[in-house]
Amino acid sequence: MAAAAAAGSRSVDPDSAWYRALRKPPWQPPAWTFGAVWTPLYASLAFACGHALGGDKAQGRAIAARFGVNLALNAGWTWLFFGRHSPRAALAGTVLLDMSNVELIRRLARTDPVAARALVPYALWCAFATALNTSITRRNP
Repeated sequence: MAAAAAAGSRSVDPDSAWYRALRKPPWQPPAWTFGAVWTPLYASLAFACGHALGGDKAQGRAIAARFGVNLALNAGWTWLFFGRHSPRAALAGTVLLDMSNVELIRRLARTDPVAARALVPYALWCAFATALNTSITRRNP
């Protein structure tokens, strides 16, 4: 979790001239909100992963692999959006992340409902981020 958070945050620069020049929707939260929200979300991800991996040993590798893919998609979004300056590519990345979230929650709901429930706020925030990314993409063709 820490590696994904660090990798993702390295390319984030809300003070860059490129980002400031983007047309954003009026409902976009202030920049400080993202750090305040992501900190507990990463904690819930770590809890869910630890809880799931501590349970069903037969499913351990598959669960670990799915969390790994999810975290790579998570970190990849910031690189696509801020690093490559491509809201369109980032939109594709965040849709894949949303799909990964749904699949991970669905799978965990069968084997570890506690871990699945812990991922719901993360999935909801990612869905909000997808809506925000969609709006930015439309406003900045």
